[in-house]
Amino acid sequence: MDILPLYSLLLSIFEKGTVMSPRILVAYASVHGSTAGVAEAIGKALQIEGYSVDIAPMKTVSSPGDYDSIVIGAPVYMGKVVGDVKKFVVKHRDALARVPVAAFCIGVAPLGKDPGDVDTIMNIFRTALAPLEPVDVTMFAGKIDMEKLPFMHKWIWKKMDGPVGDFRDWEAIGVWARELPRKLGISAEP
Repeated sequence: MDILPLYSLLLSIFEKGTVMSPRILVAYASVHGSTAGVAEAIGKALQIEGYSVDIAPMKTVSSPGDYDSIVIGAPVYMGKVVGDVKKFVVKHRDALARVPVAAFCIGVAPLGKDPGDVDTIMNIFRTALAPLEPVDVTMFAGKIDMEKLPFMHKWIWKKMDGPVGDFRDWEAIGVWARELPRKLGISAEP
């Protein structure tokens, strides 16, 4: 392998005083697209703030160790974290332990009348993230699109008289995303 081109690139970066912005990975699991939409919004907000951001389904991520910080997102359905969160955490435990991590989950608990529902879901989500200890963990309301639900889920949701619609609070999501660099201990400024 010829390392001269890489050496020349690095030398030119340092000679020009250019410092690359921290790289952030937003890795998510999404079943019907609600969590993917939130992950995209978080990634775009971070890009606007000057960060280099990759947004990807966690099952496609092969080397999270290439990043300076990581944001993990997943949906919670009927009290269970859906997707590959636990597999992702176990598979990449060493890489994740070396960088600051934040996490978010999506669900309908924020729409309920009992604030304890959110606490219960957050505890379930934190358990799925263990042994990670993210610098911040939050929950956003999601989107329930009856057209995308399997028959049995539709039937259960109708019986429960569950809310239907897009309940994602884009402003709150943007605020959380813009606060992440401070919480993660990173800066886009040289």
